Amino acid sequence: MLLEVRNIRKKYGEQLVLDGVTLSYDKGVIVGLLGPNGAGKSTLMKIVTGYISPDEGSVLVDGEMPSLATSRIIGYLPEHNPLYLDMFVKEYLEFVGGMYKLDNIRQRVENVIDEVGLTPECLKRISQLSKGFRQRVGIAAAIMHNPRLLILDEPTTGLDPNQLVEIRTLIKRLGEQRLVIISTHIMQEVEAVCDEVVLLDHGRIVASGSKNQLLEEYGSIENLFHQVTK
Repeated sequence: MLLEVRNIRKKYGEQLVLDGVTLSYDKGVIVGLLGPNGAGKSTLMKIVTGYISPDEGSVLVDGEMPSLATSRIIGYLPEHNPLYLDMFVKEYLEFVGGMYKLDNIRQRVENVIDEVGLTPECLKRISQLSKGFRQRVGIAAAIMHNPRLLILDEPTTGLDPNQLVEIRTLIKRLGEQRLVIISTHIMQEVEAVCDEVVLLDHGRIVASGSKNQLLEEYGSIENLFHQVTK
């Protein structure tokens, strides 16, 4: 199993943010992580990536606890895409490739630019790009080292309808050979992209299962959301 999360609990001060979260998935699956604001989605993603530690429970990525070793198989795009706006697209991606000490970085940059559809904009500064193309740069950076686990926190926030369709298509393609976990509050996005759904509320998993099964039971992801969240 590529990802195993076992009974995770996390508190910030007196606030319990995650309470007994358990899930496991292998590659080739796109998981939609849903929940109201403050449900614990971003905290769970940060624990899986190793950015923060749980108070209780454990996370195993390819059989190991999150560490420098597992970071090489995890790609992460935070909600607030951290880009160096003064850098050119290729320059930035070469910089990211250098941090991972990749071989043949320039060829890898060309491959990733093609994979995420950045070719028309690849010679521009990042500051000159639209929100949609900046998101593509963020995704490109997240997959530079060809991770098997890709975590995307609100990857389509603020995109126009055309950009939404293009980024969703890209995510579906990236999920063919990887485990992809997407945090989102957009119900239609889950229906359009995801294979599995995990719904968090007040730090607990209140519903989970295959998208198709949940759609059959509730009619829509929106109905599921409103029926099981408080």
